[in-house]
Amino acid sequence: MSTPSLKKSEISRNWYVLDASETSAGRLAVKVAGLLMGKGKPSYTPHMDNGDHVVIINADKAVFTGNKAEKKVYYRHSGYPGGIYKRTLAESMEKDSAKVIAHAVRGMLPVNKLRDGRLKRLHIYGGPAHSHAGQNPTVVSLKKGKA
Repeated sequence: MSTPSLKKSEISRNWYVLDASETSAGRLAVKVAGLLMGKGKPSYTPHMDNGDHVVIINADKAVFTGNKAEKKVYYRHSGYPGGIYKRTLAESMEKDSAKVIAHAVRGMLPVNKLRDGRLKRLHIYGGPAHSHAGQNPTVVSLKKGKA
């Protein structure tokens, strides 16, 4: 008996909507990474990208526990001597909350050739409105005790 392996023609992708204001950002990122990889599907194959599309709404209202808003710092460097830039989590959320959530989800995905393709199926919106209603997405509740 051989182990079945998923073929590209057998991949089916679903759409999910998650609300970022219902739970902490870390727990949201873990759930989203699992959906993007397709880990919950019985047809999960590690070397194939058979994950789903994920829409995150209310990214502006994302919850961070403790005092991460003031203490967590994002760094980047220009490549020149003395060219380091730093920004706190609160400043980053004020500027672009979608980038902060995408950065958290990116950190939860494995580092391989499939990561960029998986991140293309992640759609993040600051408010409750999104343009993916035509795909009939499944709304996933992340409230404690539900998922």
